[in-house]
Amino acid sequence: MNYILFDGPVRNSLLPFTYTRPVADIRIGILTIREKWEKYLGYTTTTLTEDYLEEKYPMVELAENIMISASFLPTAELVNQVMNLEKNQAIFKNDEIVAFFTTDAQEEVNFDSYHIIPLESEVLQVRNTWDIFSLNDKAIEADFELLTKGRTSQPIPNTVNCIHEERIFFEEGVDISFATLNASSGPIYIDKNAIIMEGSLVRGPFCLGENSVLKMGAKVYGATTIGPMSKVGGEVNNSVIFGYSGKAHEGYLGNSVLGEWCNLGADTNNSNLKNNYAEVKLWSYETNNFAKTGLQFCGLMMGDHSKCGINTMFNTGTVVGVSANIFGGNFPRNFIPSFAWGGSAGFSVYKMNKVNEVVKAVLKRKHLEYTDQEQKILEHVFELTETYRNF
Repeated sequence: MNYILFDGPVRNSLLPFTYTRPVADIRIGILTIREKWEKYLGYTTTTLTEDYLEEKYPMVELAENIMISASFLPTAELVNQVMNLEKNQAIFKNDEIVAFFTTDAQEEVNFDSYHIIPLESEVLQVRNTWDIFSLNDKAIEADFELLTKGRTSQPIPNTVNCIHEERIFFEEGVDISFATLNASSGPIYIDKNAIIMEGSLVRGPFCLGENSVLKMGAKVYGATTIGPMSKVGGEVNNSVIFGYSGKAHEGYLGNSVLGEWCNLGADTNNSNLKNNYAEVKLWSYETNNFAKTGLQFCGLMMGDHSKCGINTMFNTGTVVGVSANIFGGNFPRNFIPSFAWGGSAGFSVYKMNKVNEVVKAVLKRKHLEYTDQEQKILEHVFELTETYRNF
């Protein structure tokens, strides 16, 4: 069977992260949503997403296909329902489509003619940006069971202080010494060739991605995910870093999400709680206004390729778009558009020729190429987000 993950109606509520990727490629827990589905299904998947992303994330359509809303995280029960779908059948959660069977001959899908199957199990759904960190504890637990079932961890060095060692799993090549890992609140998963330096204190649920580094004396509270090829130091609490990003120095990051290729300068701090303990509001790209989150703790949402200078202070509930560059004293505004250059003293446009120079240099440091494909995506996002840059 051919499985296709589609963005669905939540795509706009997951901006700025979905400016540069489909919903399926959001990381929550240990794996991206796509990786979870592929692990359960035993098949590769393709994607139905925005036109400008199709070159990088193409869709492959065959005679028979099962379309899956990428906002739903798979469980064994849901995957069983999906794999058993037949023609003219669809799975719904209340009024929302989860998955359906389609053929290449169908020009349009009319669910009135479908046999509707209710979703039989409780599942996690990523509907808003803040779900990425607020559901991360459950997602790490599920991914840990999926990835480690029937397997044995690599040996843990005797210099490492472990609490609930049976809930700690090391892949091959992990380099760790004189650190403390406490899995009493949730599992700890350390991926291939990751490094945890001396003096680090980690409380699960926690994931450190492949080839990532936790620097000396880091303090990490769950539920936190650090994706591949990242460097993290200082204090982190209940945050998700998609990958290829740096928070290498002292400073606090809490109840936050960073995309890929982000960098936080030394002693950058974010607030995750308002002084009056009020509900946090976040910028909504759907309404072009600030929307209630229902959360008392909510920090920083930073899109891909955005960076900030040393001693940057982010206010509670700050949204930073794609490829913004923030610097200077005092708190910048709590919605910073994509391709903005500046800080509390004001912003100007971060011009595309300069963006391309920096992205090329940053990727080169990781021995990766800035492809024409990637450049086209960023240039399209630059055009899409122009309306927000009325500086």
